[in-house]
Parts: sequence; structure tokens; C-alpha cells
Amino acid sequence: MGRLTEIWGHKLAHFLSKPVQQSTQITTVSQEQLIETLQPADVLLVEGDTRISIPIKYLTQSTWSHAALYIGDAHPPHESWQMPLTLVEADLEEGVRALTLAHYAHMHTRICRPVGLSDEDRKKVVDFVIARIGHQYDLKNILDLARYLLPMAPVPTRLRRRLLALGSGDPTRAICSTLIAQAFQSVHFPILPEVKREWSDDPACADYYAEVYQIRHHSLYTPRDFDISPFFDIIKPTIEKGFDYHAIAWSDEPDEPKPLQQT
Repeated sequence: MGRLTEIWGHKLAHFLSKPVQQSTQITTVSQEQLIETLQPADVLLVEGDTRISIPIKYLTQSTWSHAALYIGDAHPPHESWQMPLTLVEADLEEGVRALTLAHYAHMHTRICRPVGLSDEDRKKVVDFVIARIGHQYDLKNILDLARYLLPMAPVPTRLRRRLLALGSGDPTRAICSTLIAQAFQSVHFPILPEVKREWSDDPACADYYAEVYQIRHHSLYTPRDFDISPFFDIIKPTIEKGFDYHAIAWSDEPDEPKPLQQT
């Protein structure tokens, strides 16, 4: 029975990983600009175009459905003729893998940079994800995958994050932002922790309270969390390299809207 469910799990993962027909994404930066700007341990958010991307965007109320970690030249390719493998991601179908930046060159992306992360901890974060290359998602959990086949009925906000908690909890299984969240938690770098206020019991300090950061379980993190985190900076390559609007070559002809074609 276990073998059969795993086979169906692979088939379902393959189906959910297929691109869907949609309007062409607007790539706001070139691959060259990304290469010049990215630093090791940067998180690259991606506006995905697969079947599973749609419910993830809905449940997180966000543009971003996928996340990868930039590792620089820390994981050289197997062959000298291959392009540099500069990203590590957890893919639903193939598990944790290293891939080239060109894989997402045609998509809308955003760079999220951990603020103040030391060089030592930056290396630890990169080493953490590299050490997990080859780990697989537990595809025997068909019910976890099947939820993405259902129409997106209204879901209460308090339940949306729970619906994205995939997997069996096995630490060798990882998916998308879960892997990256574990990497940053390994060096105690916050992403979007739960902040609780603890009031003082001292009568002399009745109005005093302390903010206590509580680590959220790694399975509950989503790509959107890196975007809205107060501890990650949003890096835009066109601005980082110097932007002068006077240097833009504008067309003298306005872009007129095209009339709708009748079918």
C-alpha cells in the first residue's frame, strides 16, 4: 500500500508542478542585474507559474508562491561546462536541489536580504541548505497534495497558514520556504517570529513589559513572510546600481490600448 500511495504521490506532484496558461509575466530585472546584485544567503522570491502556485498565492494573499536561497559559488557544478548552480530550492517533485539562476530569469522575482547577518552566519545558512541537497518531500502524504486540487473556497485568515503546512514533519523532508526558514533558524536569525508581551510582576514596575520573540515552527513559514519581514531588506537591482530617470529613452508615441477582439 505504501508503494502504491508513493507512486500516486509522484503523479500528483508532477501534475501540480506543470505550468498553467496565464498572461505573460513582467520580468522587471534582467538575469545580469540579478547576478550583479545577489549575495550569498539572499532569498529570491518567485512569482510561480505552476498549478500549485495558484492556491499558494491565494492562501498567502501574496504575489509570491516560491522561494529559493542564493548560495553564490559555494556549490560548483559537476562539469566545467555547466552553468553555475547558484540557487538551492525545495522542489515539490525533485526535492532539495541546486539550480542555475537562469531557471527563473523569465519570471518576476524579488530579492530579500537578511539585515546585519554576519559573514560567519551567512556561510552557515548557505552550508545548511547545501547539506540538504537530495532530501525529498514525503510524497506518500497524498492528502497534503490533494488539497491543492480543490477549488479555492473562502478560507478564514487564521486557517490559511495552517493549510500550507505540508509534510510528515520528518526533518529530512522539506518544501519551499520551510527549508529556508530552517536555515535561518539554525543561526537564530528571525524571519517573522511571534512577539508576545510579558508584563512585569513587580508592583514597582506595573507599566513595564518585555517583548519576547517566539520562534514560529518552520513548517508554517511562507514565501510572503520574507517579503514583509522587518528583518529582511528588499533589494531592487535597478536602484542598487544607480538609477537616473533622465537617462531613460522614452518613445514619442503613446502606447494606445488595443481594442478587444470578438470571438
